[in-house]
Amino acid sequence: MAGLPPLSVYLHLPWCVRKCPYCDFNSHTAGAEADPARYARALAADLARAAREVADRTVETVFLGGGTPSFFTPAEIGRVLDAVRESFRLAPGAEITMEANPGTLESGRLAGFREAGVNRLSLGAQSFDDAALRRLGRIHDAGAIRRAFHEAREAGFDNVNLDLMFGLPGQDLAGAAADLDEALRLGPEHLSRYQLTLEPNTRFHAVPPAGLPDEDLAFEMQERGRERLARAGYAQYEVSAYARPGRRCRHNLNYWLFGDYVGAGAGAHGKLTRADGTVRRTLRTAHPRLYMEQVEAGSKGPAPREVTREELGFEYLLNALRLNEGFTEAGFRERTGLSFRSLAPQIEEARGRGLLADDGAGGWRASRLGRLYLNDLQALFLPEPAPSRGAAAAVLS
Repeated sequence: MAGLPPLSVYLHLPWCVRKCPYCDFNSHTAGAEADPARYARALAADLARAAREVADRTVETVFLGGGTPSFFTPAEIGRVLDAVRESFRLAPGAEITMEANPGTLESGRLAGFREAGVNRLSLGAQSFDDAALRRLGRIHDAGAIRRAFHEAREAGFDNVNLDLMFGLPGQDLAGAAADLDEALRLGPEHLSRYQLTLEPNTRFHAVPPAGLPDEDLAFEMQERGRERLARAGYAQYEVSAYARPGRRCRHNLNYWLFGDYVGAGAGAHGKLTRADGTVRRTLRTAHPRLYMEQVEAGSKGPAPREVTREELGFEYLLNALRLNEGFTEAGFRERTGLSFRSLAPQIEEARGRGLLADDGAGGWRASRLGRLYLNDLQALFLPEPAPSRGAAAAVLS
């Protein structure tokens, strides 16, 4: 492997005022056990220990996700970011993103988050239709989104993302277009636009909402939205990510390009490459109370897992194929340490099915058809299951 990949830090802040019925993230409704001050101290201790595993590597980006990070006060966020600075070498101009729910932003909070060091804000708008927001279980209305956005500008945020959903219950083409037009009127630097999906272990999966658009209608919403965003100057660079020039999310790009990241906080995942080229996945205990207790007791939680050579290629491609620009042979070798020849059979099959295109200079990307059937394209690169005892081969479930 030619050197270590870029390094990021992900911080998971797990509490929400209310759990949304479509959310499958590790989020917990704030109750008696919610103790943000204690949690911030636990994060600081977790970060100090995690920093020992990356020696003097420089951190390029930090992302505070959730849950609802804006449930925490600016002072608590400041203490967490101070812990990042104390434990790691933070690059000059590092991108520091925080997710925020417009329903948790009391007047003055955004200025406090900016003063604490957050320089990129991601607002969970989801829709500008109040009835749709209620069906989604959101605690804010369209007016709160607009107020939060304008307050963010007043607080000095010049890099703002809006999360927007389509394919909502009862939504038609006009409704999806109206949501997007409302978002564009605000003029964010970045838009994450994705289809509502019914993820396992969510309320919507157990009891699907009525009036969901069918696949053809949802696809038309997606395509019309992509065209509208392009006309407005937002280039799609990933399946659900659109940005103005120079405003791509550096943190998420590091994920998609198979960079490294320290994961701290309840349920946080991490990926670290060692000097010998081996890659380890880390995972923190998911429940916030148990996580805090483990950190306070000096426990490291679940043991790291080494990624096998067979898994490395698939994990790289699972991410890189989401990017419009795809990946290069050199990038694959650099991030995985594997020979590109190991992919030859899958590459040929993907090309033969019209799912993969090459630029003739060592670059590969999902074709237009491949983007429509991205799951099928990614599945071609699944590693062969290892033989199990008493059987010729394991069966994928």
